Amino acid sequence: MTTVLLVLHLFIALALIGLVLLQRSEGGGLGIGSSQGMGAFMGGRGTANLLTRATAICGTLFFIVALVLALMTRGASQQSRSILDSPPPASAPAAPAVPALPAVPNN
Repeated sequence: MTTVLLVLHLFIALALIGLVLLQRSEGGGLGIGSSQGMGAFMGGRGTANLLTRATAICGTLFFIVALVLALMTRGASQQSRSILDSPPPASAPAAPAVPALPAVPNN
């Protein structure tokens, strides 16, 4: 289920990027010159309304899917919630170094 939601999240993100890039900064719609170049498809105002509405819908879906994914994977990790909650791992104390005795020659 998580994989399906991740793929859906990716498609929504790509659609959102495309919708934002299609819009002109003045709100003229489609960003392809003037609205006369579009022929009888839609007027400038209708295109702006369509893109604005589609962007709002994609943005809402993006946040909803992100929240659902966060809630689904909330308890999936094996680590504790905070590094302060768990005590540090116990380590064995280091053994003191014993100085080596000098070799005594046999006579």
